[in-house]
Amino acid sequence: MAEASPIGSVDKALTTLDALARAGAAGAPLAALAAEVGVNKTTLHRTLAALRHRGYAEQAPDGRYRLGAAAVALGATYLHEENLPELLHPALAALCTEVGELVHLGALAGRDIVYLDKVEPQRAVRVWSAVGRRRPAATTALGRAWLAALESATAPLDEAELARYADGVTSPARLRRSLDVAHAQGYAEEDEENEAGIACVAVAVLRAGRPVAAVSITAPAERLAGDDRRARAAALHATMPALLPPGLTLAGREKVSA
Repeated sequence: MAEASPIGSVDKALTTLDALARAGAAGAPLAALAAEVGVNKTTLHRTLAALRHRGYAEQAPDGRYRLGAAAVALGATYLHEENLPELLHPALAALCTEVGELVHLGALAGRDIVYLDKVEPQRAVRVWSAVGRRRPAATTALGRAWLAALESATAPLDEAELARYADGVTSPARLRRSLDVAHAQGYAEEDEENEAGIACVAVAVLRAGRPVAAVSITAPAERLAGDDRRARAAALHATMPALLPPGLTLAGREKVSA
């Protein structure tokens, strides 16, 4: 038997928010919500009035109720860039242990990838990286994974956008080929483009289908070649999903596991 909530009114409000979330953008009428929450309509009407007062619920012109902007903002704040290193660190640590290689977390900032977190293996990897370091998105596996995921969520980058990301670091045509490879195989890659002898594979972390971060495995190029490269990408998809916070997924899993 489930333990009773210490504050019934708060529990009722939270249960109502859960019901509104399940109703989705279309919302639900008062009677349906009351039945799902397990209270009478008069009681639920008061709860909904309190939620509406604070912006956590709203009522459509047809009378149906749905989540309000304040509830949506809570989720966005929880998964905001400043929280991502702490939220995703357990998944990064598990991946590092699984593959025995350096793991990075990054996010797009303008035309650059910013390193948000890193987990180092017990064996040394001679690569210069640091939290807060910025590298061009066009020449990193992290950046290519992010841009490929962005294209999947919206539309392919046009010539002007490719030129903007490629400016001064690579050619638009080479960036286009790199993104096409990422789309085809389910992960992005980079071979000694930022540091001699070092290679990377990366996938994007998605929320509602759009990239919010990217995770990479970095290793000496000889340990990240041929079948070993695909195996590292497969290990990333096998290890991380169960450890991601609710609402986050990885891009490309169906292609890597095919």
